[in-house]
Amino acid sequence: MNQPVKRKRIPYGMMNFIDVREDDCYYVDKTHYIPLIENANKYFFYIRPRRFGKSLTISMLRHYYNILEADKFEKWYGDLYIGKHPTPERNSYL
Repeated sequence: MNQPVKRKRIPYGMMNFIDVREDDCYYVDKTHYIPLIENANKYFFYIRPRRFGKSLTISMLRHYYNILEADKFEKWYGDLYIGKHPTPERNSYL
């Protein structure tokens, strides 16, 4: 018999990058912006309309740079752009 297809959930209202990744929700990969942010001017102004994933993006950045989570990098970022193209500042800060 046919097995039911397991569909990914839409992470509406979810603001924690780890929850989105571990719950196998749909995730629009914005990690290709990390090198651009690192090479931007001293101050970076990030403005987007309501419900455009600002908090989720900030959460993704927080976990990317956190040195205490270096052992989970491959699990959380391995299949994303930044997992294949990490920057030198990856997992460098507390």
